[in-house]
Amino acid sequence: MRDASRSARGTAARARRRVGLVALALASLGAGCGGAGGDAGSSPAVVPSPSPAATSPAPSSTPAATPSPSPTPIPTAPTGPVTWTLAWSDEFDGPAGAPPDPATWGYDLGDGSVAGLVGWGNNELQSYTDSPENAATDGDGHLVITVLRADGALDCYYGPCEYTSARLLTRDRYEIQYGRIEARIKVPGAPGLWPAFWMLGNDIERVGWPESGEIDIMEFVGRRPNEVLGTIHGPGYSGSSGFTGAIDLGGPVADDFHTFAIDWWPGSITWRLDGEVFHEAVPDDVAPNRWVFDHPFFLILNVAVGGNLGGPVAADVPLPQSMVVDYVRLYREATP
Repeated sequence: MRDASRSARGTAARARRRVGLVALALASLGAGCGGAGGDAGSSPAVVPSPSPAATSPAPSSTPAATPSPSPTPIPTAPTGPVTWTLAWSDEFDGPAGAPPDPATWGYDLGDGSVAGLVGWGNNELQSYTDSPENAATDGDGHLVITVLRADGALDCYYGPCEYTSARLLTRDRYEIQYGRIEARIKVPGAPGLWPAFWMLGNDIERVGWPESGEIDIMEFVGRRPNEVLGTIHGPGYSGSSGFTGAIDLGGPVADDFHTFAIDWWPGSITWRLDGEVFHEAVPDDVAPNRWVFDHPFFLILNVAVGGNLGGPVAADVPLPQSMVVDYVRLYREATP
């Protein structure tokens, strides 16, 4: 959004989405990108195996995208190894500079200052846009979400916006309940940046956040360069009190692509990084609070700047910085 006409278009779009923005801004109160888990609740540091577990789908294969899957019977948590089959994927095979598939991905817009909240409820500094400068396919099978230094044409709660970025979501387009949800991503590593791959309950506009539930499949902040977080947020365990696990790679996460996934069953969520389990959650972990993760959720990909978890941003932070997404996939348990 580099000129006045783009600024006007972004302002109009924000007005059209105000009702939904209120709900999703509330979803950001201390969680997801969003906010996740603060610095508490981390599991012991673990160095993951560089290859997936035997039952994981091979990350090197690139299946063709398929339509949204038909409803399937509610699964039960496995007692042994699971064989997965691809149910849906977005491989981001569009031409260079194209927006992500509008049948799958929509946008959140603006600085998230609605209904008394500022910066998506987390004091974040970016304004989200729908410009291809902030989110587009690269022609090589990737979605690229880019943080740019703003040109002063957009207004944020603190004055002229300093940064632009993108937040993509599948709300009202594609929803998921159970399975293995996986993305292969290369995160940006600059201090103050806060990329995430996460989910919100599809009932958020009816029940609000955190009653809707939030599942943070991956959060990373540049000020903790070796660490990845996985968190759930719900009623009584949200924001900095979310149920969080962490994994330390022993080296910078941003140096390479990594595969981030959850295995999601009724009453059970397991987090994996490159196939290695690093966090698990079941209803007893949040008791006596309610478990709110047995209904459909939608997907979100974004890069925030600053904020409660992202931390301070140096004035000379090198920009642009990008999160590169190779694919997003959903696997179901193979039927015998």
